[in-house]
Amino acid sequence: MSDDFVPPPRPKLKRKFYESELADLQEELVRLQRWIKHRGLKVVVIFEGRDAAGKGGVIKRITERLNPRVVRVVALGTPSDREKTQWWFQRYVAELPAAGEMVLFDRSWYNRGVVEPVMGFCTQEEYREFLRSCPEFERMLIRSGIILIKYWFSVSDAEQERRFQARINDPTKRWKLSTVDVEGRSRWVEFSKAKDILFAHTDIKQAPWYVVNADNKKRARLNCIAHLLEQIPYEDVPWDDIELPERQSGVGYVRPPITDQTFVEERF
Repeated sequence: MSDDFVPPPRPKLKRKFYESELADLQEELVRLQRWIKHRGLKVVVIFEGRDAAGKGGVIKRITERLNPRVVRVVALGTPSDREKTQWWFQRYVAELPAAGEMVLFDRSWYNRGVVEPVMGFCTQEEYREFLRSCPEFERMLIRSGIILIKYWFSVSDAEQERRFQARINDPTKRWKLSTVDVEGRSRWVEFSKAKDILFAHTDIKQAPWYVVNADNKKRARLNCIAHLLEQIPYEDVPWDDIELPERQSGVGYVRPPITDQTFVEERF
């Protein structure tokens, strides 16, 4: 499915149904998290796609109920002058998981496969080298024991336009719209071509791309999370029994005057 694919219209998910399904999936994510920690697994999940495709939304729903010490998000900014001189994958390697961790990349080393060549942020030689080396880099990660899962969020031209307009008109979302996003909007076809080339080189057997139809955000979130749960066989890890001790006696303890403390004004 290309980004120009326009899915047939489907009825909106009812809010109650969506929230119920999401709650069930998030409960399963907690079980998966405990299994990852218990078995010392190393998991990397990559989220790529066009701007405003909904990557951040699904990442937020995945991590909402999880322990950030086990499941963490990596969203690297623009590389520094020093980082620009490093091996392309170097700063991403530093973010890879240790045993018992799952790392979610909100954009990843694939910036060099789509954004950078389209926007002119890298040379053609750097781009060609990325296409050659990326599959081998990922095979090396997998041989080292890392579970690598890659998602591409596919959004139609019309839906991306609608979301961009929503960001422009909503002060709470305006920060999501960068100058690169705006410039990229005018290069829709170039991004489509770059994505096709990227898939031709990096949709490998050991780490295939999974495409998520993202025109409907709620459906995309549920579909992606359900699929993610299927990629890692997991079992319940029993919880240790916990017995709360009795509270320590307050005999002999005298609290300082409450007027000595500065309280936040209760405005609500």
